[in-house]
Amino acid sequence: MFNDLTFYSPEFLWLFLLLPVFLFLNYFYGNRKISFLKISSIKGFNHKTLKIKFLPFLDIFRYVAISLLIIAIARPQIVDVSTQTKTSKGIDIVIAVDVSSSMLAQDLKPNRLEALKSVAKEFIKDRVSDRIGLVVYAGESYTKTPVTSDKAVIIKSLDEINFDGVIEDGTAIGMGLATSVNRLKDSKAKSKVIILLTDGVNNSGFIDPSTAADLALSFGIKTYTIGLGSNGNALAPIAINPNGTFRYGMTKVEIDEKLLESIAKQTGGLYFRATDNERLKDIYQEINKLEKTEVEEFKYSNAQEMYRIFALISFFLIFLEWLLRSTIFKSLL
Repeated sequence: MFNDLTFYSPEFLWLFLLLPVFLFLNYFYGNRKISFLKISSIKGFNHKTLKIKFLPFLDIFRYVAISLLIIAIARPQIVDVSTQTKTSKGIDIVIAVDVSSSMLAQDLKPNRLEALKSVAKEFIKDRVSDRIGLVVYAGESYTKTPVTSDKAVIIKSLDEINFDGVIEDGTAIGMGLATSVNRLKDSKAKSKVIILLTDGVNNSGFIDPSTAADLALSFGIKTYTIGLGSNGNALAPIAINPNGTFRYGMTKVEIDEKLLESIAKQTGGLYFRATDNERLKDIYQEINKLEKTEVEEFKYSNAQEMYRIFALISFFLIFLEWLLRSTIFKSLL
């Protein structure tokens, strides 16, 4: 009951410092009020000695009553605080994922594509107030999921992304960016963001990446670009076996970092390089911090006054002390 007890006027609790003073004064002056009767002999009494022991529990009543009264003056309360959050218009985000065969390279574990999906999933879960869409691209591009606030749908779509040969192999960065811009150009969100990830150089598609970046800029869409892949060589698919599986071999990691930096700079975003799983995770966390949705929090408190309980117990103890002193213990005082 009293676990959440607070005091509206805690400064009155300093009155507890006066209790030792009252104790001292009561002891010092109380003894001076005692009347003594001196007699020459007690032979007339039936007992040899007459002892009356009186424990000062009536005084205890008084000091407990004073303590409770001090607590009552400090206005104890049980405060129930409830919060309500209000978010402004959130951010619309499109994640553009490169699904070319090179995304199966194993310099990130278990491979680049699976590492990306794992990190992106956590990023999506953290964007509670935002809408997110998915675009996939290789030699061409298409919308996997339109911009939506249904995180379950987005994560399910993300899990379904694989290199399956449905679209032509290659890396059409301009196509992927242009498709992402198309998903966001009519958005009414206060901020529009594209996170474009690739592990190669632009070698496919009929839209130049610079042209796509100009489109993003004209619609006020900020683009964060991520180059995915270790420095040097990586174990990646180099051929397809007769049974349809990939044959792996060491290939040079080639990322057009100048192009990605140019796209990011032109649209007001940033370029990042992810060389391992941890760095990729850090990049998404950094973007998560950079693109914050404003949240306004309202707090409502309901105070239940408890001083009446302490005051009533205090008055009862004062009355009880007076009653006992006036009746049962009157002859002993």
